[in-house]
Amino acid sequence: MKNFADKVVVITGASSGIGLALAREFGRRGASIALAARNIVELEKIDAEFRQLGYQSMISKVDVSIEEDCKRFAAEVQAKFGKTDVLINNAGVSMRATFKDLDLSVLHQLMDVNFWGTVYCTKYFYDGLVQARGSLVGVSSVAGFHGLPARTGYSASKYAMHGFLETIRIENLHSGLHVMIAAPGFTASNVRKNALTANGSAQGESPRQEAKMMTAEEVATRIANGVTHRKRQLVMDFDGKATIFLKFFAPKLLDRLFYSHMAKEANSPLS
Repeated sequence: MKNFADKVVVITGASSGIGLALAREFGRRGASIALAARNIVELEKIDAEFRQLGYQSMISKVDVSIEEDCKRFAAEVQAKFGKTDVLINNAGVSMRATFKDLDLSVLHQLMDVNFWGTVYCTKYFYDGLVQARGSLVGVSSVAGFHGLPARTGYSASKYAMHGFLETIRIENLHSGLHVMIAAPGFTASNVRKNALTANGSAQGESPRQEAKMMTAEEVATRIANGVTHRKRQLVMDFDGKATIFLKFFAPKLLDRLFYSHMAKEANSPLS
């Protein structure tokens, strides 16, 4: 399956989890891949793996919350490959604390990475994507469709991402640019281990049973297929689809269900 053989795919947050799975998936499909993340050590290991597999790839140490990093990365990709066909804004950070206990610096950090990181990368890859009639993807969450208790900053950042990408889509109705919002369900990855607590420190341990979750590899396959078929929105599990349905028909019930569900987490700040 080499349906991306002549394509250049750019992935942020590519050193682990969904980002790494996406890099491997698009590599298998023949794409040239540009990987960005803050962890250059892990990126170097991935780059060595890809060279052994014969994939065309490049890596760059990028903090997407820093505009100049994103601008530099876009220039590096252009110099290496000469174009960009797909940009996947995957880099993200989560949180777990009630708003009353939360240091506001945590909200700033969530917005800087999840929202502004998407804005910065989109800005500097934008012209190339439009020229290629390519695909702009944001990896989001059910939290971008309905407020998730104890995740105020996360939900706010994903709502902002949705509004931004939806507007970009409308502005490009006649340009051929494809825009897709991808919303995995709870996925087995390190995102919960790195989630920020009320004071901004990393949570360190997932409150959920990771083994029962969707795998990062399954998410990557679905996103790659979504790009292939130029999907508008990709909601990947029953809970996400039910959220969208209930938000329209029974929003008060959805509030109660969300609260109950999140309160059952181990050591939940809601309990």
